[in-house]
Amino acid sequence: MRTDEIKAVIDQVAALIREHYVFPDVGQAVADRLIADQVAGRYDEVTEPARLAEQVTADLQVGNGDKHLRLIHHIDELFEEDEDPVAEEAAWARHVELTAAGMARAERLAGNVGVLAIKPTLYDPKYAGAALAGAMTLLWGTDALLLDLRGCRGGSPEMVALVCSYLLDGEPVHLNDLVTPSTGAVRQHWTVPVSGPRFGGTKPIWVLTSSTTFSGAEELTYNLQQLGRAVVVGERTRGGAHPREGFTVHPHLEASVPIQRALNPISGTNWEGVGISPEVEVDAESAFAEAYRRALEHVIALPAAPGRREVTDEARAAAGLVAVAG
Repeated sequence: MRTDEIKAVIDQVAALIREHYVFPDVGQAVADRLIADQVAGRYDEVTEPARLAEQVTADLQVGNGDKHLRLIHHIDELFEEDEDPVAEEAAWARHVELTAAGMARAERLAGNVGVLAIKPTLYDPKYAGAALAGAMTLLWGTDALLLDLRGCRGGSPEMVALVCSYLLDGEPVHLNDLVTPSTGAVRQHWTVPVSGPRFGGTKPIWVLTSSTTFSGAEELTYNLQQLGRAVVVGERTRGGAHPREGFTVHPHLEASVPIQRALNPISGTNWEGVGISPEVEVDAESAFAEAYRRALEHVIALPAAPGRREVTDEARAAAGLVAVAG
């Protein structure tokens, strides 16, 4: 990269942070420091966009630790705003298609335990709503659910609300607020009507987390945890609660600027900077076996009923295999 290109990128990033950052005073200080570093020659030896993204991101997060505040490098060229919205939409839809709309795994396990793994992200319902409905149609009759978010790095608040809607009963439930401090605007998120059967609000859920679980995946985890709807099993999450907006500042560089803060209606706070602490803390690799074992114990303890003997026997056999593997 040329010096003038770097200066243009830094100037744009600083201006965007001043204008949009969720905490204006902090944003002003971060932007001023970034410009001062640029003037002092901190980035003069940088030659590659990827290296600039790495160095600027580290500098942006000094003192605030906001993991959403970043300069992101993209290998493929970014679309400029309004450059070709049809082509951009088609490219994004293709990406969603190639990742199964985020529904990485939807399966009935032995013992009538369901598993739904969502990764790499919670796509907007307009892309992924039908895939989620299909997954829940498969899983609604299971006796317990493992919601695996260990590989989920974030996503759409609307998709978070839709997933919650399948896991709670029909009456609207207040899930989360997004607050824009600069204007005082508050956007509430509630459960919504769904297509197809719900898993419902009474059968047990275990949410699997890792140190990769981030942003929208954390909101999904936090919502269910605060509502007492799920038990979290795994590792403490990364701690990013400030929804962000992306801005193209170079053909291969995107400025990620947090513009809002999450406010849970039950806790009155969020998980920013601290992450979500699991009720059952184990390493991410062990989380599945631990949660599956607990789910099987639940199935085995269910009251006898017509047609359930085969499921109970299946659960006992699976529990023995999990114990041996553990």
